[in-house]
Amino acid sequence: MRSISGWTLVGLGAVAFGSANAQVEHGAPVRTAQYQPPPPQTSVLQQAPRVIYPTQTQAPTGFEAYKLYLAGRARREGIREATIRSTVPYLRLNSRAMELDRAQRPAPRTGSYAYMAPFEPYRREHVTASLIRRGQARFAQHWPHLYRIQTSYGVDPAVLMAIYGHETSYGSITGSFDLLEALATLAYEGRRREMFEKEFVATLKLLDGGVSRERLRGSYAGATGYPQFMPSAALRLRVDGDGDGYANIWTNEMDALASMANYLREAGWKRGVPWGVPTSVPATLNRAAIRSTLAPARCPRVYQRHSRWMTAREWRSLGVVSQGRPLADTELATLIEPDGPGHRAYLLTNNYRAILDYNCSNYYALSVGLLADAIAGR
Repeated sequence: MRSISGWTLVGLGAVAFGSANAQVEHGAPVRTAQYQPPPPQTSVLQQAPRVIYPTQTQAPTGFEAYKLYLAGRARREGIREATIRSTVPYLRLNSRAMELDRAQRPAPRTGSYAYMAPFEPYRREHVTASLIRRGQARFAQHWPHLYRIQTSYGVDPAVLMAIYGHETSYGSITGSFDLLEALATLAYEGRRREMFEKEFVATLKLLDGGVSRERLRGSYAGATGYPQFMPSAALRLRVDGDGDGYANIWTNEMDALASMANYLREAGWKRGVPWGVPTSVPATLNRAAIRSTLAPARCPRVYQRHSRWMTAREWRSLGVVSQGRPLADTELATLIEPDGPGHRAYLLTNNYRAILDYNCSNYYALSVGLLADAIAGR
């Protein structure tokens, strides 16, 4: 018997794939019998009866047993048998993915969720002269295409370019982890098992849909392609942006940018509204009176750092004045002071929330917005 990544082929067929070459009766362990040829120059008819002792196949444990479960779940969700057979038995634990995931776990916090480390050092690292310059070059290069995207989806094309720059440095860093291996590893680890199992199955669906295994690479946590979509988002939201009949977010910038716009539109992007505007805040502002009382189910620490929502007219009545593009009087906005009172503050619109849906981090969303404004020369 030959072994593949700890799965004995006979056992794999019987347990995982329902092969007729081995049998399991009433929960009994899988047993195989090996054919024993007769000794040389001895008639088979003259031989004494030979007793053949079946060998015991050891039940898989640990990750090998978990792969059997993943195969079963994939089958229940309609993945083709050929796809399961060609991938799941060969998966290995990726220790590097586990190390990186553990390093990202938030440290225990004390005190108020409203505390926020200074934003300025992060801004300097993620809104750089290089990212601005390269973003402006691509913005000019792709402007006809970006204009069509803006017309179709209503999304600010400078924000799309900023996300592209922030996520992958304009396509130069997209990740080298095999998605199936990384997602199976993180699901097995168990911290966010259900999420990673769903993304694992979504990756198999991409394979079933014709995306090559080699193309399905990305971050240790499963983000892939130029937009760094999770596999479920790639399944649902990638679109053909250049009209060639195929939505390729891995090597086609036009498809990737259109797919980002599709994502943000679904997240609630409002046409013709800025993501936010820098503001001046008077020293007399009563921050306790504008504290948010919302309790969002998703990313509560992120949203707790925002004020309550008020119209632009109401903000102006409190002395909070826009220093950039003006907001319409009736436009709702929330205030954030990422570096604390006395430093630059921002009034954020619903479109900021759409960016947060892409990556639920105030630092991320603010740096995307500021990079977009720099690329567009605003």
